[in-house]
Amino acid sequence: MSDTADTEDNQDMLPSLVQQIVQRITAGEVPIKNIERELICPICKELFTHPLILPCQHSVCHKCVRELLLLNHEDSFDAGSECSLPGSPGPRSRVPSPSMERLDRLARSGSISSPGWRRGSVTPRVTTFPCPGCQHDVDLGERGMSMLFRNFTLESIVERYRQAARAAVAIMCNMCKPPQQEATKSCMDCKASYCNECFKFHHPWGTPKAQHEYVGPTMNFRPKVLMCPEHEMEKVNMYCEVCRRPVCHLCKLGGSHANHKVTSMSSAYKILKEKLSKSIHYLISKEDQVRTQISHLEVLINETEENGQVAECGAYEHFERLFQTLQERKSEMLNSIEQSRTRRLEQLRGQVEEYQGMLENSGLVGYAQEVLKETDQSCFVQTAKQLHTRIAKSTESLRTFHPAANPSFDEFVLETSREETMLKELCFGGVPEPPIIDLSRSHVYNEGLLCWQLAEDTLATDHQVLEYRRLGAEQDGDSRWRLTDRVYGPSTVVCDLEADSLYSFRVRSCRNSLYSPYSPEVTFHTPPAPAFGFLFNDNCGFSSERLALSRRRDSVESMAGMAFLLAAERVQTGSYMGLDYIIGDTGISQGRHYWAFRVEPHSYLVKVGVASDSKLLEWFHNPRDTSSPRYDHDSGHDSGSEDTCYDLSQPFTLLTVGMGKMFLPKASISAGSDHGDHSNRVLPMPQRIGVCLDYDAGRVYFYDADTMRCLYERQVDCSGTMYPAFGLMGSGKVHLEEFITEKRLSYM
Repeated sequence: MSDTADTEDNQDMLPSLVQQIVQRITAGEVPIKNIERELICPICKELFTHPLILPCQHSVCHKCVRELLLLNHEDSFDAGSECSLPGSPGPRSRVPSPSMERLDRLARSGSISSPGWRRGSVTPRVTTFPCPGCQHDVDLGERGMSMLFRNFTLESIVERYRQAARAAVAIMCNMCKPPQQEATKSCMDCKASYCNECFKFHHPWGTPKAQHEYVGPTMNFRPKVLMCPEHEMEKVNMYCEVCRRPVCHLCKLGGSHANHKVTSMSSAYKILKEKLSKSIHYLISKEDQVRTQISHLEVLINETEENGQVAECGAYEHFERLFQTLQERKSEMLNSIEQSRTRRLEQLRGQVEEYQGMLENSGLVGYAQEVLKETDQSCFVQTAKQLHTRIAKSTESLRTFHPAANPSFDEFVLETSREETMLKELCFGGVPEPPIIDLSRSHVYNEGLLCWQLAEDTLATDHQVLEYRRLGAEQDGDSRWRLTDRVYGPSTVVCDLEADSLYSFRVRSCRNSLYSPYSPEVTFHTPPAPAFGFLFNDNCGFSSERLALSRRRDSVESMAGMAFLLAAERVQTGSYMGLDYIIGDTGISQGRHYWAFRVEPHSYLVKVGVASDSKLLEWFHNPRDTSSPRYDHDSGHDSGSEDTCYDLSQPFTLLTVGMGKMFLPKASISAGSDHGDHSNRVLPMPQRIGVCLDYDAGRVYFYDADTMRCLYERQVDCSGTMYPAFGLMGSGKVHLEEFITEKRLSYM
């Protein structure tokens, strides 16, 4: 009841915050156009109408979600919490489905994801669409829009903004007969607005309606208490920190949030309000800095505009010169082709006329036939000598026929592939921008995976070159930069790195033989031993009732199973809860080995380390009773019993991690420190934890895998085969590093 009361009190406080915002708008402290940008739906580009909160925390209009989902059946107008309120007034609104043309256009444009959609389907059921704000896929599941909360706070701000923007246009009474009177108050229970007379008439003194809650005139009738979309009869009274949404107690007990960390609504309200207030106060205190940066950005905008125009003019001039040169060469070549064509046609036509003269009764043959009719011998000889020479030439040309000109124009065929390649590779951007090495995706073991990103507005590059060197190797004379082969992608693998060494990496891009400057150097510390590859073992001692293993066996999560709930009634105060253990599928019997993993920040209690096969037999074969306070060196209870055995060489070593912290055993603190001071033993949990086992030396080390700083070490009995071991209790999840699992997965 207290959480519910806190929830109601907190919601009653929200209108005051909204009122402050509206007062600032009305007073002119906040420009309306600046507020309006925050109140525009990213889909319809209009002010929000009944906004819904998506799982990614962005808001979208109710009608816009309907249109994206392409539902062809009647849906509740009041989505989310209000749909579960019995007796909510107002008929269900029916929004007609988009046409087939609209459907095809959305599907082709990629605006929706429509699994199971068929052309012949009349009522497609689409439950997945990309969020217009962050482009992440939003899957509403079978419940569809009914799982979404109405954003009543945003809705209130939008309505008050509308009133402020239109100079507080009067809201009319819903009960008056024409002519309607101006409303003076609105009833949140009746969800209607009244003038003074109508309010008295419909809320007579001494009746239950007289106890209704009323506010000033409004068009936004929000429910008093938010109801859970999954459990429609339950009020939300907790806040899930993993999913970042309100939940009810049933969601936590056995629903989808059973293994998630939740807080009370009042606590979440105070924390979020404090964070938001601090952020707002910080921004307000930095107003001068913001204005200075805005001025700087405006200068950059002007410079960008001017430089863009200069670059545009320069490019235009360069291309005009290229066009002019090409036009000149084009004219010269066309003239040469025309002259050659004319000359060849004249030669071929002359040859045709010559050959036509060889025909009977025409040309040369006809003339010779007439000469033969000459009877005067002296005249005949005088004419026939020259004629015989011509006929002899024609006869010879007939035997050795050869065209007077070549009809082919192969000598004028252009080979421009090299020039076309040069034009395509024409460098417009000059020296390319340097890439940036992505630290979040780059990891270094005995091999290094280096990833980088190019500038968003940069042109495509030909290739990248990665360089690296070992720091602190000047005395060995091996401090030179080493180059990798050309890389035609955003990442590469560097092999044969020395263990327990500090390496520096840098990368640069190349375009048209022009190299960019080097990226900022980044350093990585290699582990003290080669990477040990393994996956989680799903056979040896694995409890499927309390542990959920991923399909690839590279992550494990503890969950509250039915057996745990049934045993809850036998749990007494002060009893010890058993850990659920899981080990790696590969053992270690010699050498030095290193592996790394991540523990989810919301995990309650996770034990990480190593254990021998003999200890595993004891863990997995002893009876497990959640209500039995049996003694266990690794009970998970911080009583100090397991610290008393620190000086003894045990066949296992497990370090406690949970609730965003790492807990060191008491014996690891120096003798002069106060053992009762827990601050010396509690460290922030690293994002990545590394474990190194030196089997031959019988010693295990725990590292911050990002900085390779050793956090804790101790002796361990390695008389048997040692395995990576993990113990989980309550809500917890462990992910193995990809580099640790990829070699094992490649053989599966």
